Amino acid sequence: MFQTGALNLITDIAGLRVGNAADHGVKTGVTVLLGDAPFTCGVHVMGGAPGTRETDLLAADKTVEQVDALVLSGGSAFGLDAASGVADALRAQGRGFAVGDQNVPIVPGAILFDLLNGGDKSWAENPYKRLGAAALSAAAVQFDLGTAGAGTGATTAQLKGGLGSASVTLPSGHGVGALVAVNALGSAIVGDGPHFWAAPFELNGEFGGRGVASQYPDPHFPVTKLAQHANTTIGIVATDAMLTQAQCTRLATAAHDGFARALVPSHTPMDGDLIFAAATGAKPLENTVVDTLTLGHAAATCMARAIARAVFHATPASGDTLPCWSAL
Repeated sequence: MFQTGALNLITDIAGLRVGNAADHGVKTGVTVLLGDAPFTCGVHVMGGAPGTRETDLLAADKTVEQVDALVLSGGSAFGLDAASGVADALRAQGRGFAVGDQNVPIVPGAILFDLLNGGDKSWAENPYKRLGAAALSAAAVQFDLGTAGAGTGATTAQLKGGLGSASVTLPSGHGVGALVAVNALGSAIVGDGPHFWAAPFELNGEFGGRGVASQYPDPHFPVTKLAQHANTTIGIVATDAMLTQAQCTRLATAAHDGFARALVPSHTPMDGDLIFAAATGAKPLENTVVDTLTLGHAAATCMARAIARAVFHATPASGDTLPCWSAL
């Protein structure tokens, strides 16, 4: 039987920390996943409108297999600058891929579109490099969910989105965690709510304990925010298992099932849905076939739970264009 980690956060994976930074006037923010040491990483993109930095180097045939940090950011293309702030700060700490006498921090990132959420976007200077550095500085084992970090200005079809996380400990002893900024074109709730699509996977009442809905809407006509074109859910799954870059990519691919279980619809042409997978390598696999299958399934269920927790924990703020789940 699956059980949550001690914190029910991605930082239940030893050696990982998460930092958030936000600008509540702009209604946006940045979230950074930092490893105490470089970690193996893969990525899989399922959405039709992604925005990314340094994802090509995560392919299994590329030379650099480990990264120093991962960045999730609001701001659409402007938000890609958040990773530059993180890379600058890591370089100042002496972190990075060593090339001669130079260190080059490897910091892949992904962005979501939160430019139409009621915040003041009339900045004179792109704020995301500053926010990236601030998020890195705040990296810790404990961190906020809901209206925080990259989820600060996130929205879904009917409700505010947010930042979510969840974890699980497997019978094999391996841990799996998920971190996600939910800014979906689709909905995390069934009909008008308050039940979550992810309800079958909930553990310990972590997003209200309301169980599954008794009635379901016509699945052929889902509720969306298509008119705004303001979407994309981006996330990270992590494990302490010893995985190759190719196995991390497979883990990220499996974790996308969590998007489909928790968001309806998901992976649309107007979403840039993306998941990174990180492996610290602390615990070897005992049975490669069984363990990788179980890790993938756990990553998907963790991701579904993290998505529901993101929406569940969202809090209201001045200028919001959508209500929070708590308003239901």
